[in-house]
Amino acid sequence: MRPGLLPRLTLCVLLLYLTSVPAAADVLRVATTTSTVASGLLDHLLPEFTGETGIEVHVIAVGTGKALRMGADGDVDAVLVHAPEAEREFVADGLGVDRRSVMYNEFLIVGPETDPAGISGETNAAQALTGIMETGSSFVSRGDDSGTHKKELSLWRSAGVEPRGKWYMEAGQGMGRVLQMAGELDAYTLVDEGTWIKQGGKTRLVELSRGDERLFNPYGIITVNPERHPHVAYENARALADWLTGIDGQSLIGRYRLGDKQLFTPSATSVAGTAR
Repeated sequence: MRPGLLPRLTLCVLLLYLTSVPAAADVLRVATTTSTVASGLLDHLLPEFTGETGIEVHVIAVGTGKALRMGADGDVDAVLVHAPEAEREFVADGLGVDRRSVMYNEFLIVGPETDPAGISGETNAAQALTGIMETGSSFVSRGDDSGTHKKELSLWRSAGVEPRGKWYMEAGQGMGRVLQMAGELDAYTLVDEGTWIKQGGKTRLVELSRGDERLFNPYGIITVNPERHPHVAYENARALADWLTGIDGQSLIGRYRLGDKQLFTPSATSVAGTAR
C-alpha cells in the first residue's frame, strides 16, 4: 500500500459515515399542566410550531407543581402552567426567566345533575363550596399540587373551610381521571374549562357554578434559567415562547374550538391586548 493511502481511506470512510447519519433533531422539553394536553390544545398547536421552526417538542404532562419542580431541577427547558402565584415565585427565585402570558379561560364547579348541595347557578364559588361541605355532598379533589388543585385550595380558604371528612376525596390524579371518578361517584369537582369542554360530555356531570372572578384561569410560559442550568435548550425555549405569544400562536389558540365553543382566549399583551 502506498504511503499515506491508509489515512486518506480512513478519512474518506469517516466522512461517508458522517454524511450518511441524519442530523439530530432540534428538541425542546416542555413540562406542562395536564389541561393543555387533555383539552387537545397542544395537539392543535405544536405540529404547526415544529413545521415552522424544525424544533421537535417533547411534552411532559403533569400537575403544575411537578412541572415547576422539573424546571427547578433543570429536567426541562420550559414550563407552560397555570398557577400565577407559584410562577412568580419560580421567577423570583431565579429558577426561570421571562414569564409571558399566553392565554386564559376559567374554572367551573361541576357535579351530579341531582345537585344535592343546591348550588346550580351560584356565581359565588366560596358559597358553592360551602354548600357542598354543609350538605356532606361528595367532592373529588385533584390532590396533586396541580394548578387546579392550588386554585381549589385557595377557594376553600376564601370560604373559611378546611375540607376534610368522608365527603372529601383526594384522587392524586389528572383532570380527565378526576372527572371520570366524580361522574361515577355522583360527586362535585373543580375543572378547567378547556378540559370540561373536551371531556365533560363523556361523564354524567353537569356545569353548576361559574362566573366568580376568583375562577379566572391564566396560563403562562416560562423559560428555565440558563444561568442556573447551562445545559437547557434556552434558545429553543425562547423560540416557543416567541411563537406562542406571537401572531401565529395567538391566532391558533383563539381559533381552537370544539363545535362552537372556544376553549382558550389568547392573552399575549402585544397581540391580544392586556388580559384581565
